Amino acid sequence: MTHTAAAPLATSERKVDRLLAHYEESHRHPTNELIHFVAIPAIMLSIVGLLFAIHPWVAYAFVAASLVYYALLRSPAFLITMLALIVLALVAVHAMGTAVAPVSAAIFVVAWIFQFVGHKIEGKKPSFFEDIQYLWVGPLFVLSKLFVKLGIRW
Repeated sequence: MTHTAAAPLATSERKVDRLLAHYEESHRHPTNELIHFVAIPAIMLSIVGLLFAIHPWVAYAFVAASLVYYALLRSPAFLITMLALIVLALVAVHAMGTAVAPVSAAIFVVAWIFQFVGHKIEGKKPSFFEDIQYLWVGPLFVLSKLFVKLGIRW
């Protein structure tokens, strides 16, 4: 049996299962989901880029703290995938060179506009308005949907 945000294992429900189930409550409309599948990775990239523009070590500290959060959720599949995605984000940020700040800022603004449009369509406020940790759950939501399609247990 695979874990899904809608139907976690009842006998061993983990914090990650509860977080994803709650997150999914405000992300059911297909258009909102599609927007999130594009905008969340874009926002992840832009945040790393903006922090990198401040100073590379600020970005590295944020990434390290994020990975600790993901490790505490006790899902090896999510942790390994987030580690790989963060490495890709750092590679992309390095590739932006001196344009990292303006490119990241533009991506950040456009992606958030789309996120709020998605929530307007959904008719529900973003989950992070009630708890900031949902900013870190968003990427897991996207991954959980991908994992279900691929038959990967998380």
